[in-house]
Amino acid sequence: MTRVLGAFLVSIAALLPLDSVMAFQAGWRQMIIAGAATGASPTIVVALYYPTQTSAQEVRMGPFAPKVAIQAGPEATVKGLIVFSHGTGGSELGHSSLAEALAQDGYLVAALRHPGDNWQDRSLLHDRPETYFSERPRQVTRVIDALLQDPLWKDRIASDGSGPRIGAVGHSAGGYTVLALAGGEPDLSRIARHCQTERADDPIFCGMGRSGKPSTASDSTPAPVASLTDARVRAVVALAPVGAVLTAQSLAKIHIPVVIYEAEGDRFLVPRYHAEWIAQNLPGAQLHRVPGAWHFAFLDPPSMAIPSEDGDIGADPPGFDRRAFLKKLAHDLQAFFDSVFR
Repeated sequence: MTRVLGAFLVSIAALLPLDSVMAFQAGWRQMIIAGAATGASPTIVVALYYPTQTSAQEVRMGPFAPKVAIQAGPEATVKGLIVFSHGTGGSELGHSSLAEALAQDGYLVAALRHPGDNWQDRSLLHDRPETYFSERPRQVTRVIDALLQDPLWKDRIASDGSGPRIGAVGHSAGGYTVLALAGGEPDLSRIARHCQTERADDPIFCGMGRSGKPSTASDSTPAPVASLTDARVRAVVALAPVGAVLTAQSLAKIHIPVVIYEAEGDRFLVPRYHAEWIAQNLPGAQLHRVPGAWHFAFLDPPSMAIPSEDGDIGADPPGFDRRAFLKKLAHDLQAFFDSVFR
C-alpha cells in the first residue's frame, strides 16, 4: 500500500508546474551592459535575481543586505523577466526584498543602476536635466534588449503567443519610468504649470530644480519627446510614482495591466498630484493606498542613515512597520504577475 501511494504521489507531482513542487532560493549575479564608445549610451550595471536551488544567505552590500546565493546556477526556465527601476539617486539594491521574493516565485528580476541618476552619479540630473525623462526609460529598454540576446538568459525567459513575458516595477522616478514604457508620455511644460500653481502644496517636487533635478520652469517650449513605449512590457507596477510630468491623453491610451501604490503620508510626491492623478486618468488601473506610509516605505530599511530631500530614507512614522508591509507587498507583486502571466 505504501509503495502504491508513493508512486501515486510521484505521478501527481510530475503533472504539476515546477514551481508548485519546488521551493526556490534567490540567486544573484551582476551583469554589465557595455556603453557606446561615444558615451551616448553609458555602461549600465544590473543586479540579477533569479530562481535557484542553491541555499541563499544574507550578504552585506553597502547599506543593504540581500539574502541571496551569489553566482548560483539558475533554473532551466523562468516564469518571465521583471525589470526594476529605482528612484532618483537610488540603487539597484534598494528593493532587494521585493526582487528576492519574485525570484523565489520563479522570475528573473533585472534591477538596473540608472546611469547618471544613482547614489554615486548624479550627472544626468545636473548636466542634462532636459533629457532626464527620456533617458531613464531608454536605459530600461537597453536592459531588456541585452537580456533577450544574452546566451545565458534568452532561452530561459518564458514566452507565449504574445512574446516574452516581461513586466516592470518602479519606485518614484522609477514609477514614472515604467509608466513611460507602458505608453505614458512626458510633457516638461506640465511641470512648470504644476509648480506655478501648486508649489506650496507639493514643495519637495517643485523644489528639485534647485539641486539640478528636472527644472520646474522653462523660457521656451520644450521639444517634444520621441515615443518611449516598449511594447514588450506587458504589465507594470508603479510605487509612489512621479506623475505631474505625464499627459492625461497618453495615460488614457495605456491598455496593459497597471497597479499603482501611493504612500498615504507621502510628502516627497504628494499623492493627489502624482499617484492619484495617474490613477484617475489611466482606465483600469488599480490604486492601492498604503496607510501611514511615507515615500520611502517601498525601500528596504538601510543599515545607516541616508539623507534625502525628505529626511532619512530609512525613517518611518510612528506605528508603521516597514518590514511587515514589504512582506505583504512582495506577496502582492507575486500574485499580480502570476495573474498576468498565467
